[in-house]
Amino acid sequence: MKLDILAFGAHPDDVELSASGTLIKQMEMGYKCGIVDLTRGELGTRGSAEIRDKEAARSSEIMGIHIRENLKMEDGFFQNDKPHQLKIVSVIRKYQPQIILCNAINDRHPDHARAAALILNAVFLAGLAKVKTEQEGVEQERWKVKAVYHYIQDKYIKPDIIIDISSCWNKKMETIKAFSSQFYNPESNEPDTAISGKDFMEFLSARAIEMGRNIGANYAEAFSVTRTPGVKNLFDLT
Repeated sequence: MKLDILAFGAHPDDVELSASGTLIKQMEMGYKCGIVDLTRGELGTRGSAEIRDKEAARSSEIMGIHIRENLKMEDGFFQNDKPHQLKIVSVIRKYQPQIILCNAINDRHPDHARAAALILNAVFLAGLAKVKTEQEGVEQERWKVKAVYHYIQDKYIKPDIIIDISSCWNKKMETIKAFSSQFYNPESNEPDTAISGKDFMEFLSARAIEMGRNIGANYAEAFSVTRTPGVKNLFDLT
C-alpha cells in the first residue's frame, strides 16, 4: 500500500503521544497514513513487550490507521548504522510516503534523538539508486521523500509548524489511553515512571493548549524541521 504519510516511533506510543492528532486529521481528509515502530518498548518499566503489542493494536484500531509495523529493533540499543539504516530504507521504499513524521531531534529519552537521526539518514539513502534493498526477493526502486517533520515530545522545542487538532482531540486521547499499562492507574502495583503520574495527562493537555494558543486553536500538535519548508504562494501559509 502506498502511503501519503508514514510516522516512525522509537517505541509504541511515541506517535500516539505526539502526532496522532495530526494523523487522524489527515486521514479524515482522505490521506493514507501508517505507523512504523522501531522497537517493542521491551525495556519499559511498566508492562511488557507483549502488552505493548496489544495496546498498539488497540490504538491503531481506534485511530483507523492504514498500516502498522514493528521492526523489532533492540529497545535502548538500536544504532544509527548501516544495518538499521537499510531496514528503514526498505520500509520507506515499500510504502513510498510523501511525508515522514518521526521522533524529536532532542529529547529526555536518548532513543528519541537517535531514532530521529536514523530516520533522517535513511530518508537520504532511500533516494540513492546505488543503495540496494529488496522486498520479498525483488529489488526496490529508490524513493525520494518530500518532507520530514519531527514531532515534539517531552522536552520543549520551539516549533516550526503547528497543526490545529481541536476537532480530533478527544480521539487522540482515546488512542493514548489504549496504552493503559503506561499511565496512571491507582490500582497498579508497578513502579512509578515519568509518564505514570496523575499529572501526565494534564501535561499533555497543557502542551496541546499552549501550542494551540499560538495559532488561535484550542488544541494543536507541533513539529520542528531540519530543512526549511517552502511554499509557492504566501496564501498557502494562511
